[in-house]
Amino acid sequence: MSAPLSCLGAIAIELAPGAEPAHHALAREPAGDVALLAARDLARLVPGASGLDFALAAVLFDPVELLRPGWPLHAELERLCARAPGSSAAPAHPAPAALAHPGASRVIGFGANSEGLPGNLRPDPAFAHGPLRLLPWLLRGEAAMVAEVGAALEDGLLENGMAAADTALALQDGFAGKVEHVRYLTVHDLAAMMAMQYEHAGLAPLWPLIETALLAADDEVWLDAAPEPLARYHGGDVRIALLDIDGWHGAGFAPAGIEDAQLPRAFERFQMRQRQFAAVLAAHGIAVSFDHCPAGGDPRAVLRA
Repeated sequence: MSAPLSCLGAIAIELAPGAEPAHHALAREPAGDVALLAARDLARLVPGASGLDFALAAVLFDPVELLRPGWPLHAELERLCARAPGSSAAPAHPAPAALAHPGASRVIGFGANSEGLPGNLRPDPAFAHGPLRLLPWLLRGEAAMVAEVGAALEDGLLENGMAAADTALALQDGFAGKVEHVRYLTVHDLAAMMAMQYEHAGLAPLWPLIETALLAADDEVWLDAAPEPLARYHGGDVRIALLDIDGWHGAGFAPAGIEDAQLPRAFERFQMRQRQFAAVLAAHGIAVSFDHCPAGGDPRAVLRA
């Protein structure tokens, strides 16, 4: 038998304006209840999903915490799922989980117990106040079935993936925060949504580096579109060209037609843009380094070295 594979996704909770959830994780029993409701919702959308194990982390995360190279939250969820009761790898003392067997498959909700959250499913307080909160889930099973169900979810989940009313109410009550919309997304849907949000936020030039790190980590991609910062993604890291004002101007990164008196202020804005890009990349778990590029040299050659 081939090794099991997983289809990765999230429950996306859009909070009402000004709302702040009172809790950032559910306890074991409500986590299991929400997992059963979510598994039911997905099976209604794609009946084949009922033949796969379903695991849910009943914990609120920011999109940047899910959209990281290697999908670390989903990897942890998969590790816990593989060790939960009913698995051949189950330990003598399994991680906190609520478990149900609606059929041949398992439905597992991971929540908090008196010792806190299992494994590495702990949200970063620095990202705890965004309007969009995510609960990672996965469907796990035989490779051919996962591929079939995954393809169906990719085709229809973004358009038809609103959660049922009782699921949305259970989440609103469990986290004690007013919600406006609750829907299911695959991680590819989530990436597409974030790409649009970054475009609206003026960060569209940066997205190809993040997308490559997520979906094609072994590839190389450049941000080389003056007056934006010069950056190269390769080997899992991003290198950004660190220029002084003469090198910045001499290498053609200053805005076209700018007057000499405007150069210092424009260079300050360029440096702020570099710091902004570096902070966004770091939030996505992508390592960033700044490479000094002396005036008169080729900054692209420095980033290739």
